[in-house]
Amino acid sequence: MVPEVDTLLVLAVDASGSIDADEFRLQREGYAEALTHPAVLSAIASRPRGAVAVAMVEWGSPGGAATVVDFLRVADPASARILAEAVLAAPRSPQSWNAIGDALDHCARMLLAAPFRATEKVIDLSGDGPDLRSLRPATVARDDAVAAGIQVNALAVAAAGQVTRMGEPLAETYRREVIGGPGSFVVTAEDRRDIARALRAKLIREIA
Repeated sequence: MVPEVDTLLVLAVDASGSIDADEFRLQREGYAEALTHPAVLSAIASRPRGAVAVAMVEWGSPGGAATVVDFLRVADPASARILAEAVLAAPRSPQSWNAIGDALDHCARMLLAAPFRATEKVIDLSGDGPDLRSLRPATVARDDAVAAGIQVNALAVAAAGQVTRMGEPLAETYRREVIGGPGSFVVTAEDRRDIARALRAKLIREIA
């Protein structure tokens, strides 16, 4: 019998060439901090089954998205710490830039083959730039994921006033090209030091 959780969540994290070693460390630490925060754990506990299953994927290279932490069940502080330790310990995957569509395809396949069952399936993609080199464009991958019952949300890591080459804020690009499904949304972090705060708010909204 497949164990049930309230939400299946894949964290799709930008590991492309635009992120140096210090920024990468800040990013990983921000995710670990958010995943163990009491407010996030309270949101999990408020759900009918009191549990979620979370995996982490790194993306960047066309066709090169990599699962760095497979699905782990989180239901209490101890299991959250196990997930956070796995996030911090996972080796960085080799990535170039910047294939969001291929990342969404990879995450959707994971969700549909997950070792847990949940009515809510979510891809939570973070990045500091738009889709540039996907084998399948982000909009196409997003639409296919939504058709399969998956919600796609995004975390735009972008300083205030920064615009993409399309001349718009990154959050607007993600709103148009990345997110999808009922209730989908974009949150903005000003830099990687702000990821823990932004992700914490995002996780609470996704879970609760």
